[in-house]
Amino acid sequence: MLEVKNVNQYYGGSHILRNVNLQAELGKVTVVLGRNGVGKTTLLKSLMGLVPIKSGSIELEGKPIHKATPYERARMGIGFVPQGREIFARLTVQENLQMGLATKKGGTAVPEELYELFPVLKQMLNRRGGDLSGGQQQQLAIARALAAGPKLLILDEPTEGIQPNIIKDIGRVIRMLADRGTMAIVLVEQYYDFAEALADHYVVMERGEVIAHGPGSEMQVNGVRQLVSI
Repeated sequence: MLEVKNVNQYYGGSHILRNVNLQAELGKVTVVLGRNGVGKTTLLKSLMGLVPIKSGSIELEGKPIHKATPYERARMGIGFVPQGREIFARLTVQENLQMGLATKKGGTAVPEELYELFPVLKQMLNRRGGDLSGGQQQQLAIARALAAGPKLLILDEPTEGIQPNIIKDIGRVIRMLADRGTMAIVLVEQYYDFAEALADHYVVMERGEVIAHGPGSEMQVNGVRQLVSI
């Protein structure tokens, strides 16, 4: 579904991403790990077109997309859940979900399945997003990204600042979505145990480079926890 080849990215004179390679397959969760400041969020923003890459390529279903705008990538089937959630605090839950349908025809209904995945949202449709708890806002951000039915879902640290019971719910939903086989998922995560439990494949970054990768089942034997520990 997604293939990143030799991507380099700069902020001013700083070389942030260095020949990064990454693949994400349908029905699989690819987890990206690393300490703070190694370029994980920059990588995701590059995938979404929020920051330009200097060289290399990004392909979705075999077609280059690295010159496409963020809204074009959304139309192509990429859903993005940014770090910090970035919901619309003054809009209601329902209005936030409708924003996820911006690439669809006017009048397209919010998929009922979203309320099955996150029942709390059904109960709070008319509540403003800013009035939700952090965990509820994260569920709303994920549901908003899922509203348009993406082929590729990108999540940037979805467990950050979230209570344990909602972390479990989010993990359950991510695994369910992947197991359907209709979506590829790229997950950046600091919470190692959460990442290990979900990873079909893992990538470890350090100083903008990929220093290790492999099957999720081999994370423990390959000492990945030690590579990303502070």
